[in-house]
Order: sequence, then structure tokens, then C-alpha cells
Amino acid sequence: MCGIFAYLNYLTPKSRLEVLDLLVTGLKRLEYRGYDSTGVAIDSPDSKNIVMVKRMGKVKVLEDAIQEHFTGGEYSEPVATHIGIAHTRWATHGEPCERNSHPQRSDEGNGFVVVHNGIITNYNDVKTFLRKRGYEFESETDTEVFAKLVHHLWKTHPTYSFRELVEQAILQLEGAFAVAVKSKHFPGECVAARRSSPLLVGIKTKTRLATDHIPILYGKVLPRSDSTSEFMPLEEKEVEYFFASDASAVIEHTNRVIYLEDDDVAAVRDGTLSIHRLKKSLDDPHAREITTLKMEIQQIMKGNYDYFMQKEIFEQPDSVVNTMRGRVRFDGNAIVLGGIKDYIPEIKRCRRLMLIGCGTSYHSAVATRQLLEELTELPVMVELASDFLDRNTPIFRDDVCFFISQSGETADTLMALRYCKQRGALIMGITNTVGSSICRESHCGVHINAGPEIGVASTKAYTSQFISLVMFALVMSEDRLSLQQRRLEILQALSNLADQIRKVLKLDSKVQELAKDLYQHKSLLIMGRGYNFATCLEGALKVKELTYMHSEGIMAGELKHGPLALVDDSMPVLMIVLRDPVYVKCMNALQQVTSRKGCPIIICEEGDEETKAFSSRSLEIPRTVDCLQGILTVIPMQLLSYHIAVLRGCDVDCPRNLAKSVTVE
Repeated sequence: MCGIFAYLNYLTPKSRLEVLDLLVTGLKRLEYRGYDSTGVAIDSPDSKNIVMVKRMGKVKVLEDAIQEHFTGGEYSEPVATHIGIAHTRWATHGEPCERNSHPQRSDEGNGFVVVHNGIITNYNDVKTFLRKRGYEFESETDTEVFAKLVHHLWKTHPTYSFRELVEQAILQLEGAFAVAVKSKHFPGECVAARRSSPLLVGIKTKTRLATDHIPILYGKVLPRSDSTSEFMPLEEKEVEYFFASDASAVIEHTNRVIYLEDDDVAAVRDGTLSIHRLKKSLDDPHAREITTLKMEIQQIMKGNYDYFMQKEIFEQPDSVVNTMRGRVRFDGNAIVLGGIKDYIPEIKRCRRLMLIGCGTSYHSAVATRQLLEELTELPVMVELASDFLDRNTPIFRDDVCFFISQSGETADTLMALRYCKQRGALIMGITNTVGSSICRESHCGVHINAGPEIGVASTKAYTSQFISLVMFALVMSEDRLSLQQRRLEILQALSNLADQIRKVLKLDSKVQELAKDLYQHKSLLIMGRGYNFATCLEGALKVKELTYMHSEGIMAGELKHGPLALVDDSMPVLMIVLRDPVYVKCMNALQQVTSRKGCPIIICEEGDEETKAFSSRSLEIPRTVDCLQGILTVIPMQLLSYHIAVLRGCDVDCPRNLAKSVTVE
């Protein structure tokens, strides 16, 4: 949620208009995170003040306002050193409006301005403290408290450096946040910090770097003559820094980034980057490593598609192959998961497996629980991360806990991880983002390698999470003679999966026609059971988040326990009925629906005329092994929700009130 983007050029001349263009482009790359307002802050032409522009709505609205506001020739003059900050806000404290948009300022003179992701939980206490000292607040945000607290500290401690002021402010705040701060009192400097909210620093230089590690410092900055306190190119001093919530915002500028950890404070002064720790612990490393990103800018562009979500749905034949690439060896019927290889013996001795996630990630756990139970012969618990923490769930040292998150930054999932880790459980991360918090804090894990996912509604990450958990189940059963036939059956199905997904995607035009019949309805029921119950949950979620239509995923076995009362000749019902072990039971539910004058839409296997006879509308998918049916059945649901959203005029990539990376509770 929310997006931070800041840019600092040191001895790299750029006009303010060029800086603004960089800031706006960075915000566009972060639009998928979800937001309702935007803003930027740069230096005034005389460099003695800070100019802010904030707007409600999309980044395009801000871009138009910038073109109107910054028209003078003085904004076209190159500046050797400059810092600009920008933000997309998802409202938490205060309604969406320009007054509550970021950047937030410390005073009428714009002495300090800040952009902030997350929530400051003790902001009311700090606000009361500052009001007693004469500060008046102009917004309803918790962010303004931070800006004014830094200003108060600056007046109280005039000898403090910019970095020390921000550090002192952070030490008095509680909650989860990432911040980037600029000040007219410290021109050319930027300070950024994080606590439980993602933030990275991108680095771009003309020459190779003196080191691939940035030393971590404690207390006061070491003397400038001490080379360990400096980050310097070998030959030249020209350098550009990018501060961002996500790597997708910086990849077109540089592939060299540092992922900040909790309680890191990154400060740039005179072109030098230093990283400081607010709290020192015994297991702290001595430096932060500069990571080279493997992402390419083409991966986050829409190409010939109208929406990112549409592109990502159609990328699934490739994304599932990428998830298996180098791991599944079809010639030898073997699977190697390098990220967990050393932990397999310990996992096999565990008491139980716990799969923990939110939303779509939770559904991927539901989809694979039955197979995990079958192939591991271990108890498998599937938990919603938010509910998991509310219950103070008992965790034991011989538990193995999986934390599933596309972004690797989901707040509830991350807090559940730390809860389990403190209690001695083995932590396994299933993420799509290298360098994310869950990735770094897990003992071991699997990168799903689905590629960047920009659309807020997750599609290809779901199918890749699904396959990652299937691969884990196959690894766990490789030495079970009684399960070898079952394993071979699944491996054979995995080898055909990409082609079968392409075949399902050819149903797109048929799904579009179906959407035209459904988009004006107010509700949709989706029913199934067994391996396809998770598809019902995930399909209903996609319909809800994209189309704003009520939708419910129903276990077909529960039909007579309440949901059947909803069925009549006007209620749209979609049922998944495949030739698997629960086929007879699903057919029973189908007949119950039709006998109540229901007209169900059916997802069935190719050539299944008996099942199709119960409906005039059906979608046929290729036959595959039962445990992989959920991958093929979910794709028509993704397409259906996409087409209904388009027909209803909804914002497909950025549904209202939602965010891609849920970094607050």
C-alpha cells in the first residue's frame, strides 16, 4: 500500500523538469500498489524553499497539474545537486483529499517535508505533545506528526545533523512505516528509514563501485577521512540515488539496489551514502550488500495488452514453466528445490505443516492442502495470518511453518512469521520477490519465479504458488515406494501443463460472451468441492475485488446447509464439475441446483456430454490429474472477472480501496 519514490542527483546536472519527470515516472511504476492521491516536492528555483504539488486521483492528474504549475524557464535550468520526493497515498488516517496527501510538511515554510508508508500507532500521543508546544495541524494524517516532530527536534537541537534528527524522531514513534525526508535547511540531503514497511535504495554511477557492501554504522558518523564510512565510486564522485518502495520503480534507471532492513536509516550527504542502525543486535551484519536485480524493464510494461492483469493472465504458460525451470527434471522424474534442500531431513521429522497467508496466497494453500496431506502423511493446517495472530495459536519447535506472500511484505503474514520464529519453528518462505522481508527472515524457502506482477488482483502468482507447493509435496514423497505411481502421474501432468493452460486461454472469447450475460447481475455463486474448492474461493475473490459485484465461493457439500436457499431462476450459479473422486457428489449438487430452477454455468472436462447436459452454457478444459485441476479451472475465473470488470467500467489494474502489497494490518 502507498508508494514512495525519491530521486537525488549529486554532481549529475539535471533540470527540475527532468527531476519531476523522473518522479512522475517512478510513481507510475508504483501505481499497482493501490492509492487515492499523489504528490511531489522539489526545490524552488532559488533553492531556498520547497515547492509541493498534491492532487486527488491518479498519477495522470498530478502529471497534468505539474505541467500547468512548472512552466517557467527557471525550471529548465540544470542543477548539479537536487533531491525530489514523491508519493502515492492509500488513505488510512483522514479521507482522501489534497490536504491529507503526501508530502506532509513541518510548517508553513516547508522546512521539512516527508513521504510515508505505513501507520504510526502512537501519533495521537505525539500530536498532543506537539500541540502543547505550539504546533497547529493542517491535516488528519499521522504523517504530519513525523514532519513536525523532526522540526521540533531541529529547533531544540540545532547542532544535530539531518540524519540524527530523523533518527531521534523515529525512536519516539511506534508502528510500521517507511519514510523519506528532505529539508530546505539541509539542501542536497535525503534521509530514509524503514520499520516493517519495504524500502530500497537504487544506486547509479558512471564508474564501477569501490565496494559492493555499504558498512553499517552505529552512533555518530565516522570522520570523513575514514574510508569505511563512505560509499564512493573509484574514480568519480557523480552519483544518483533512487529511494523506492519497490524495485519496479528503479529498474529502468539502475539494477543495483540495497534492500534496507528494519531500523535502518539511510542518509545521503555530499553524495555519500551511509547506513545506520537504530538498534544494535548481536546478529547484525557489518554491511548491507548491493544486490544486482535480474528484472528487466520489459517485464513491467503492458506490451500489446490493455491491462497488466490481462497480460499476466496470458503469461501463465510461461510463468508456470519458469517456476519449474531447473527444479523439475522430467527425464529423471526428480525434483530439486535448492532453497530447502538442506532442510528436508528436518522437515520430514516435523510434527505438522502450517501454511499461513492472506487472500490469494491463503487460497493457494487451501488448493494444495489435500495433496500435501496425501504425499507427506503429515497433519497440514491452513491459517489466515490475521486470524492466526488473534488466537495466540500454539506453536512448537518441531513445527514447519510456510509463509506465502507474492510481495513478501504482507504485514499480517510477516508478523505471523516473527511470532512463529520466536517460538522456535522452522520458517519457510514462499514468495515472488527476492530481497523481501519474508524472504530475508525465513530459514529457507522457494522463490516462485513468476516474474513481476503489477495488477493488484493476483493471477500468475497464484498458479506459481500452487505449483511451488506441489513441487514441495513431490520432494517430500520421493523416497516413498508406495507413492511412486502417484508421483509419476503428477510429474507427467506437470510436463503437459503449459500447453494445457494455452488451450484454456483460447476460451477467452467464449468467457467474454459469458461475461456479457453476467455483468449486470448483482451476485454470483461459485460452487465446487475437493481440489476445486480453492478455485471457488479464488474465483469469488477475483470477482469481488475487480468488479465490485458480490460473489461467494461455496463448498458444494454445504449446499443443503444454507446456500441452496439463494438458488432460483435469476441467481447466476457457476459450478465446477470434473471427472475426479468427488464427481458423483458434485453431480448430486448440480442436480439440486437445476431442480430449483437454477441454470448453472458449468466448467467441465472436454467431451463430457453427460455433465454438459445439465446446462446450456459450459466451459470445457483439458483433462489432467486431479491435484492440478485447480490451475486449469482458475484461469476461466480470472478471465471472467477481468471481462466483467471491463464491461462494468472498473479500473482493472487498480481496484478501488485495494493495494497490491498490504503493508499495514
